[in-house]
Amino acid sequence: MINLTINDATDLAVRALARAGMTPDNARITAEHLVDAALCGHEFSSLPRVIALAEALRDKPPAKATRVVRENHCSALLDGGDNVAYVVSLHAIDKAIDIARKNGVAVVCANNTWFSGRLAYYVERAARQGFVALHTTNTTARVAPFGGVDRLMGTNPFAIAFPSEDDPLIIDIGTSQTTWGDVVLARTKGEPLPQGVAVSPAGHPTTDPQQALDGAILPWGGARGSGLALAVQVLGILAGSDLVIDDISNYGLFFVVIDPKLFMPSDQFPARVTAFRQVIAANRPQSGGGAVRVPGDSSQQRRRENLERGVINLDDKVHARLCELAGDKL
Repeated sequence: MINLTINDATDLAVRALARAGMTPDNARITAEHLVDAALCGHEFSSLPRVIALAEALRDKPPAKATRVVRENHCSALLDGGDNVAYVVSLHAIDKAIDIARKNGVAVVCANNTWFSGRLAYYVERAARQGFVALHTTNTTARVAPFGGVDRLMGTNPFAIAFPSEDDPLIIDIGTSQTTWGDVVLARTKGEPLPQGVAVSPAGHPTTDPQQALDGAILPWGGARGSGLALAVQVLGILAGSDLVIDDISNYGLFFVVIDPKLFMPSDQFPARVTAFRQVIAANRPQSGGGAVRVPGDSSQQRRRENLERGVINLDDKVHARLCELAGDKL
């Protein structure tokens, strides 16, 4: 592992993405997201993702500008112009925040986009401005439904964030046993996958990342997790994506943003969220277990610590590949 300053890590990602075909502005938006993921301790969704982005960009024509297709007082539909969803999602959540600030609630969908990042990044952006925000996206079919072995659904994450008196309360979950990014990272690092997360093309359990990429990832949470993945898939269809996405294209992004002031005075809801968060943290732990953790708190704590240190850690092999993509000589 090597240490990079936040500025150096961002600059490396920007140069690699721009060299792969992104505009400088879009490369910076994406790089800032990836570096934030690293600060939060999520290696799979941080700088290693540049490698997969560069590979995907090789097969794509130049993207067009994101545009609003239709809009009314409480909703909007965006055409992502085949831009990466790191960029389109930012436009979509900001549009939703703008509508909700004026009218109290917003539903925003976007399509013609691909490769979304950490959903927490977008809902946190809204929650820090006082809004409740929910976000889902369907993705390339890499996950089999419960009981099956053929790929029909994406890893289909779900995130929701609530404003509080300090950091927002954020729940961000995937609906698959592992993420595609984790599988790709394991392949890059030459490491096996955990048992029980994937099957080979023949439908047999596998810990080989390449066999998992050729086969299917399994759903998280059995039938219940698979049902949630199905709901996210259908919300993506509502946003305008295909029934089953066989390649890296046309994801369906779904956002809901709500102003709590519709229902109570502006300071009451964040105060109640903070109080409930404290109740959860004070809950008696199970025998032999540690303190009860509130979802999202560990990521935010790691971000604070890494910001104070001013550096992030990066695997040597990943760093070498990023330097190669950026045109640097090692």
